[in-house]
Amino acid sequence: MPRVNTPAPYRSPVPGSTAARRAALRARAEAEQKQQAQGAPAASRSRGGAAASTPTARRPSSSDRYGGDVLSVNPHRTGPGAIRPESVHVPVTPGLVVEDRQTGFVGAAVAVEKSGGQHVVVLEDRHGVRRGFALGPGFWIEGRPVILDPPVARKRKPTGAVSAAGRRLTASGSYAVEGERAKVARASRIWVEGKHDAELVEKVWGDDLRHEGVVVLMLDGVDNLEEVMADFGPAPERRAGVLVDHLVAGSKESRIAQRVSEMPGGENVLVLGHPYVDVWQAVKPARVGLERWPDIPRGTDIKHGTLEALGWPHADQADVARGWQRILATVRSYKDLEPSLLGRMEELIDFVTAPGTH
Repeated sequence: MPRVNTPAPYRSPVPGSTAARRAALRARAEAEQKQQAQGAPAASRSRGGAAASTPTARRPSSSDRYGGDVLSVNPHRTGPGAIRPESVHVPVTPGLVVEDRQTGFVGAAVAVEKSGGQHVVVLEDRHGVRRGFALGPGFWIEGRPVILDPPVARKRKPTGAVSAAGRRLTASGSYAVEGERAKVARASRIWVEGKHDAELVEKVWGDDLRHEGVVVLMLDGVDNLEEVMADFGPAPERRAGVLVDHLVAGSKESRIAQRVSEMPGGENVLVLGHPYVDVWQAVKPARVGLERWPDIPRGTDIKHGTLEALGWPHADQADVARGWQRILATVRSYKDLEPSLLGRMEELIDFVTAPGTH
């Protein structure tokens, strides 16, 4: 007899076995994603012309158990209704209350220390008892598993000069490179006349020179330039830059520079200088409270005479050293130096770091 009032068996809109249904659902989801990608307007591209990144699937929440893509998220491991929730990474912050799953100890994080090559978080419970635990998995926060990570380093505001966008600048005015590793020194070199020149160059251009791997050496007087260049042996890929004082027409320095240019390999040596008798005068006089540097009579040492004009101690070499340190301390950046020195030093750096040099 025919069966009466028997409801028809339920038929899924996707026929076949469980495996077939899953495969069909995946195919349907892929087709929908392709349709969405093809239907995306051209305006979704970024200003630079690159395609905008595809938004990630919506994660499960209290109002949406499965999230944006039922196949991309396991609701048993993710979301508020998860039965066995997956561990999430949480950086330690002061006062964060956590529970050690193995011992059941509950406390607030009061410190993170390094012991035996690993990070240890110190927890303090409500009775004031403190215990240390290795960072990593094995903790609970409000009943959910977490993996404790070391504290996130706070970004410090750049000190000193910054660009309009807030990026730190070096004393020479170029962008500072953060966290750069030391470089192998170049074969090309820069020479300066003496210690005070080297200290001034280091203060203003030190970051740039380290970034380029350029070593600055001292001549101990321009009279040694020819001998130093002969020992160095300049070549097209091994250049020498030289900064000298008082490089003006007809001076001793200009004659020495001419002889160096005529030496073998002299075309690979660039001798530049400023017009001042001493590098002290390359610092803007306003930095030490002067309108102009004093004129020192011929026969008087430029350094002793300058200190005397400033009213500073000048009896011996120790006074000269202290006086120079006072002047050097007033130099904050390239803005405190005369343009006649700035341009020459920048040109020397470009010369010894040109393409093809080592």
